[in-house]
Amino acid sequence: MTRTDIVERFRQEVDFTKKECTQMVKLVFEILKRTIENGEDVNISGFGIFSVRQKSARRGRNPQTGEDMVITSRRVLTFKPSTQLKWSINDGGAVNKCADGTTRVAAKPAKPANPFICRDWRKRPSLRELQNLKST
Repeated sequence: MTRTDIVERFRQEVDFTKKECTQMVKLVFEILKRTIENGEDVNISGFGIFSVRQKSARRGRNPQTGEDMVITSRRVLTFKPSTQLKWSINDGGAVNKCADGTTRVAAKPAKPANPFICRDWRKRPSLRELQNLKST
């Protein structure tokens, strides 16, 4: 998808001229570009986070000559998609690879079935809650 495609889809959704839509799309991208150039993160809810990371200098090798060289430090742009975006591109479910090699799409996020298993100790049930679970 190109910028022109975005402008065209935008124009179909709103009642603006093509010129106005082009100016709006250009402005949004310019704002995003300036924000990222300043080293700030761009967090678009429901879409993901664009962030700039600093990579330090490191040793490398020229693949054509095999000569050792130093790769200079630089800033790189990274994108981390939101959970909502991940779910939407997987038809509304997370794709899980099963032991037998097949894949399965989960209907909703999996939660631990066993109340004793919990990654965050603050969310673990209290002893009284566990006793109530056992008695029911």
